[in-house]
Amino acid sequence: METRPGACPCGSGLPYDECCGRLHRGEADAATAEALMRSRYSAFAVGDAAYLLRSWHSSTRPARLRLDPGDRWTGLEIVDTERGGLFDATGTVEFRARYRERGRAATTAERSRFVREDGRWVYLDAAPT
Repeated sequence: METRPGACPCGSGLPYDECCGRLHRGEADAATAEALMRSRYSAFAVGDAAYLLRSWHSSTRPARLRLDPGDRWTGLEIVDTERGGLFDATGTVEFRARYRERGRAATTAERSRFVREDGRWVYLDAAPT
């Protein structure tokens, strides 16, 4: 993946290459469920479908994923986290993500469930509401 200048889309304030870029390139794994959530949001923002698939649990991962190149992801808000820490096996992250679709502002919200698979955090699914 190419080097991208500027702040990471996840909102950490760090440069992309020092933050989620490291995870996208496979140089590091997310330490927490929230870090994985942020890296997945950033993958949507930079159009990295391969990372999204790699970070998806094998039992729920789709065969392919097509991202709309017209979508522009504009902000992430973490609403709540439950577990998902360094020593946990499961975690939930509730978030709101803002984006522009065909020039119109939109928001998506989800309570995402994460689990460890082969020692790494992966996205499982959206928690029932």
